[in-house]
Amino acid sequence: MSILVFAESSDGKFKKSALEVVSYGKKLAEQLQTNLVAITAFATDVAPLGQCGADKVLVGSSDVLKTSDGSIYAHFIAEAAKAENAQVVVIDSGANGAFLAPMVAVQLEAGYASNVVALPQSLSPFVVKRKAFSNKAFNYTEISSAVKVIGLAKNSFGIFDQPVAASLVAFNPALEAGKVSRIALETATGKVTIADADIVVSGGRGLKGGENWKMMEDLAEVLGAATACSRPVADLDWRPHHEHVGQTGKQVASNLYIAVGISGAIQHLAGVNSSKVKVVINTDPEAPFFKAADYGMVADAFEVIPQLVNRLKAFKAENH
Repeated sequence: MSILVFAESSDGKFKKSALEVVSYGKKLAEQLQTNLVAITAFATDVAPLGQCGADKVLVGSSDVLKTSDGSIYAHFIAEAAKAENAQVVVIDSGANGAFLAPMVAVQLEAGYASNVVALPQSLSPFVVKRKAFSNKAFNYTEISSAVKVIGLAKNSFGIFDQPVAASLVAFNPALEAGKVSRIALETATGKVTIADADIVVSGGRGLKGGENWKMMEDLAEVLGAATACSRPVADLDWRPHHEHVGQTGKQVASNLYIAVGISGAIQHLAGVNSSKVKVVINTDPEAPFFKAADYGMVADAFEVIPQLVNRLKAFKAENH
């Protein structure tokens, strides 16, 4: 018996969510008194996974895994679960994980719980705490199947040093060619992505136009943050659609979310309320976002943001 976790990587580097999944899997393995196995693709340095507690790392290198077809990765993970006799499979609840996990569960005839935020409340019966109703509440879900699939909510558990000497094992089960072909792929370079960011700086229609985003980019740069926007901003082509966050865009679970000129429609709040600290800057004191914010400032962003950038730069200079 074992615990299996899927550790997603990008350009050979493990994502923060992958390390969080491994940290969670290690604690769960300790609860169940079993070992932790991680599965990934095209990794050459598995030390980060061992640092978080993976006893063994299965590494796939088949060219078929270079596809964008999620069903191939689902089969890859499911075959690993069978080979390792895994009783629990843990996958993150990000965009890719939320797509993969149900397919893995179907192949394993397993119960699936998404958006899990903590270790099981009990092991027999197996009960987990989950976010529900667009992150407005929690529920407790019992999984009664022999094999269980857990989708871990981003930034809900943390990353812990639990070092072991992870063994690396090649794992290349028979995989059929996918039915999805990639026509083009555009990736942002040199910037923090929303998925991996601890801090997200987001702007809305209150910024009045895409030409005014330079001050937001300056703020993001000094904070080491990702830039984001509300849906209307993306629809107006002020910012690219991959920066749109909210219920219909990317989900945000950062440590700090700064909303500038965003009124706080319910769809936007549903996508960002997993962030631990929310700061709002808006000229409208009645903006709904103030009710959900931890800190708020009724002020003109065009006056506040440049001053904030200058103060942060001065603070960083004094502390280096």
